[in-house]
Amino acid sequence: MIHSIVQILEIISAAGCLSSSIYYLLCLGSASSFLRDRLAQVTAPPLPPVSILKPLKGGDPGLYDSLRSHCLQDYPEYEIIFGVNDPRDAAVAVVEQLQREFPQRAIHLVVAPDQLGANVKVSNLQQMLPSSRYEHMLVNDGDIRVEPDYLRRIIAPLADDRVGMVTCLYRGVTAATLGSRLESLGIATDFCAGVLVARFLEGGLRFALGSTLAFRRTDLERAGGFEAIVDFLADDYELGRRIADLGLRVRLAEVVVETHLPPYDLRGFLQHQLRWARGVRDSRAGGYIGMVTTFGLMWSLSTVIAARGASWSWLVLGVVALLRSTVALVVGRVVLRDRDLPSHLWLIPLRDLVAVAVWIASFAGHTVIWRGDRFQLRNGRLVRV
Repeated sequence: MIHSIVQILEIISAAGCLSSSIYYLLCLGSASSFLRDRLAQVTAPPLPPVSILKPLKGGDPGLYDSLRSHCLQDYPEYEIIFGVNDPRDAAVAVVEQLQREFPQRAIHLVVAPDQLGANVKVSNLQQMLPSSRYEHMLVNDGDIRVEPDYLRRIIAPLADDRVGMVTCLYRGVTAATLGSRLESLGIATDFCAGVLVARFLEGGLRFALGSTLAFRRTDLERAGGFEAIVDFLADDYELGRRIADLGLRVRLAEVVVETHLPPYDLRGFLQHQLRWARGVRDSRAGGYIGMVTTFGLMWSLSTVIAARGASWSWLVLGVVALLRSTVALVVGRVVLRDRDLPSHLWLIPLRDLVAVAVWIASFAGHTVIWRGDRFQLRNGRLVRV
């Protein structure tokens, strides 16, 4: 009986190694496709005026430099509208400093005192919207840092009427904590790889990333506006999905931006990972459950144990580890241009095993913690506890 159970475990583990290896090869093919598109030459289209909406809360790491990078755009006409929920928010002083430093730039600060839903960021966006002037709009998080040609490259695809939203990948800039480094590794070697695979297999995206959401005001209104997503945790995903449901394309731009990660301790890192995991679980349940087939390290270690250390099982472990490392380097270093990745590569086994534990834990409840507040998730919507 025990022998049969071990054989079944060995077969399941070997199948998991095979599925993981196929997934890693898909990651490499998807990255190659993205890099080819990055090299493609395109003619610069007209550049319409743009309203940049940036909801803020607190003093995120590197906030001044991140916001300042948006004031240095090589773009003919744009405005930046910053929004806070509380006039005493620490971000207000940073915005006022930028207004003094760039008097020629249209920089506005909106205080959005009303809480229109559980997602305060989207609530702020809804109250910031009347202050914006232009048809073309861009939303990104406060901790995003960009290059001077960012706005040109993001808005350009919207010249095609078939494109309804433009989004982009991002890399994490770590603080000097283990939790921050593990978070950055997850972004560079796992999350962004999954986005590229979704783009490759689905012929484009049907969701968007909070690092960049560029769209037309009329399409936002047709999708229900910000008020339609004011209770959703994954507001970026939901808005991208609604734009795609209009029959428009969600374009993944070749731009890669930076986000400065907080100095997570391990508890903060795990809370953030669990919140993200439960958000994805509610948004893309089928794909999220299917992630179990991509946990190559777990399956290869299980194979070694089930096979009682047989030589072939160690070979399988080596092949899976090689493919996993190759994906990490290609996506993290080549696609995202993450300069710190090689020095953090040794942490991948720990990060991958933690990811398995978080995936399992994500099915054990519906509670998430966001900026110190506790919520229940109900079909992707936040309900304050």
